[in-house]
Amino acid sequence: MHVPRFRAALLAAGLAAALLLTSCAPGTQSEQGSTVAGPTFVYLTSDPIGQNGFFTSGKAGIEAVARTFDGRARTLEASDEATRRANLEAAVAEAPEVIVMLGASFAAPAKAVAEQNPQQRFLLIDTTVEGAPENLYQATFREHEAAYLLGVEAGRLTTTQRVSAVLAEDTPLLRKYSLAFAAGAQSVSPEVQVLPSPVIGADAAPYANPERGAQLATELAREGADQVFAVAARSNEGIMDAAKAQGFAAYGVDENQCRLAPGAVVDGTMKSVETVIATVVGQIMAGKSSSETTISFGLAEEGMTLVSLTPEAPKSECTIMEHPDVLSEVTELRDEIVAGTLKIPNPGA
Repeated sequence: MHVPRFRAALLAAGLAAALLLTSCAPGTQSEQGSTVAGPTFVYLTSDPIGQNGFFTSGKAGIEAVARTFDGRARTLEASDEATRRANLEAAVAEAPEVIVMLGASFAAPAKAVAEQNPQQRFLLIDTTVEGAPENLYQATFREHEAAYLLGVEAGRLTTTQRVSAVLAEDTPLLRKYSLAFAAGAQSVSPEVQVLPSPVIGADAAPYANPERGAQLATELAREGADQVFAVAARSNEGIMDAAKAQGFAAYGVDENQCRLAPGAVVDGTMKSVETVIATVVGQIMAGKSSSETTISFGLAEEGMTLVSLTPEAPKSECTIMEHPDVLSEVTELRDEIVAGTLKIPNPGA
């Protein structure tokens, strides 16, 4: 696939860097290029980086941007609302070139802080707010495109004709994954029955509760589901373990989770925050307004893809690699989506 020129330049610079790790109040900080006198870029996460692979992708992206512009990158991690707000205030006080915020939890404070600081440029990723000021840039993902492709795989591979998903929370974003997965499965196998998707729930550490994830996935397996989409960050670890123990197939999100339970995980979606940061921050630095930058990232923009469609696929340990006919079909569908000849409706719209 074509790689955008700006992203190619960033990747050419290399994504691995030696990091100087320091403790920082109020949040956890890591800093790259601290001796460089160039522009500063600050990256804020809504949760600890280790909780989800796309936080790691964003960290790689901000550091690559800093190297491209001979500047400095700082990452501030949060674990709750108090540290999110404190980290945002600390970032504003530093007055960097761009403050990047990842996660829906930043939606409300981002708008307020951007309005209060019109000279500061902000980038909000993975969610949007209505009536955003000009200095608040926004970018989201078309997760449904990649989830649909996983559903096609599930529809081809199911033997029980029952599929489902386990969600961390009942939110429009996560439902977009499960509904598109269901649509993909039924597009190739109309007789597929989609079982209701159980939800871990906001009061049960939904993104870091492997035990609850395993319990819900096991219950789905008992109801006959043999293809289960795990949409729950670190809780997916329990779902993958249950898949291996119970003999059903699982699908992951945001990073390669096939290695969590080799032989039991078919494939997974991948969300490249790195690509978003490289593209949009590059556009901001080039002087584009918030109405001129790229705001939606799907398969065509390489913001979303599948593990099986990456160069690392042969070593991914995803079981879809054992089904070249299905993978060939999915590749063709991906190409049609990229070309615009196949439109996947957004179930969350």
